[in-house]
Amino acid sequence: MPRYSEERKATILKKLLPPHNRSVASVATEEGISNATLYSWLKQCREKGVPVPGYTQGDNEWSPDAKLAVVIETAPMSETELGAYCREKGLYPEQIQE
Repeated sequence: MPRYSEERKATILKKLLPPHNRSVASVATEEGISNATLYSWLKQCREKGVPVPGYTQGDNEWSPDAKLAVVIETAPMSETELGAYCREKGLYPEQIQE
């Protein structure tokens, strides 16, 4: 099984996450990586608290650290900045307000 550097992995994951939001199948084909590997990487992102599109995340599934980080990061933002942040992270403003 090939090992990927953290830099390469991050570059590939950026294609799957906002603002690109490409499908796993298209990125897997382009990069020559199995779908299962990409899904595993996305799962690891979710476990680290990274908001991942295509995954309905219930409030109880966010780690407390991820919730706190998002609240602290967005607290000083205006409504416009919050909207841009949410689009970038694949979130809804309502999720942050909760």
